[in-house]
Amino acid sequence: MKSSLPLLFACLILSATSVEAQQKVNFEKDILPFIQKKCVECHRAPYEKDGKLKKPKDGLRLDAAWGIVLGSEDGAVLEPKKSDESELYIRVTLPDDDDDFMPPNGKADPLTKAETARLKQWIDEGADFGGWAGNLEGKPEEISNSGEKIPPSPTQAVYNRLSEGLKPLTEEDWKSVVAAGGRVMPLARENPLLSVDFRLLGKEATDEKIASVKTIASHVAHLNLSQTSVTDASMDQIGKMKKLVRLDLHQTAITDSGLAKIKGLSDLRYLNLYGTQVSDSGLNQLAGLKNLKSVYLWKSKATPKGAKKLRKALPKALINIK
Repeated sequence: MKSSLPLLFACLILSATSVEAQQKVNFEKDILPFIQKKCVECHRAPYEKDGKLKKPKDGLRLDAAWGIVLGSEDGAVLEPKKSDESELYIRVTLPDDDDDFMPPNGKADPLTKAETARLKQWIDEGADFGGWAGNLEGKPEEISNSGEKIPPSPTQAVYNRLSEGLKPLTEEDWKSVVAAGGRVMPLARENPLLSVDFRLLGKEATDEKIASVKTIASHVAHLNLSQTSVTDASMDQIGKMKKLVRLDLHQTAITDSGLAKIKGLSDLRYLNLYGTQVSDSGLNQLAGLKNLKSVYLWKSKATPKGAKKLRKALPKALINIK
């Protein structure tokens, strides 16, 4: 009588394969329902409401595969097989009191642990949309339904200009930053500019640790030092990062003296000073940054009078003090 072991092993292998296949995340079935429920209201195609045109927040469309791949005004939000480098995942796993936490408090319920785990799994498996394309309204002709051949938006054109002549760096180049507790990732695929984030280290992120960014300073376009122990001492170095587009310093000890050191960052578009010691005197240092689009001053030492003066100097910028 022939042994049944080979047949048993074959059955076990087939069974394991079947279970694995069943467990693989199906975007349309497992991910799309909670994205539609909790995210799409703020990240959908432009529409009219109460006589006003509502545009997708930060230019990010989550109602279409091509929109998710295209990303926001600030670059890619999805890095297939790298959930820890995907803003789509990072934003929903931040502390719920973080300004960048998604969905914002009061807008929708946070993702559950199960939903967060599924999103992470889907990204790490390769972020396959399957046959789902979503809303094709507003899709540029040059982009396929799945997001191929993405043309630069006006904001992306800025990043493209800043990246001209830059040689791409590798993880080896920024290992000292990671060792110091910073998170580093490319701003977008096929772009040498970098995003550096120390907020997860919190108050342990001192000036000394933040100084590690010096090795890659020429490539940094986004720098997030919110809720860290950064002081004016670090602002000398930050003021030399000529490719900075976004700088987040909210809830730090930065003062007017520190702000004076970044008045040469001509490509700065976003500056968050919420909860800092910056006053009206410091705002005067920003008047020459004509490319600023957003400045956040809530709970800082700045006054409505100072904000009004800055609005006059920067008429196209959003100066938020409330």
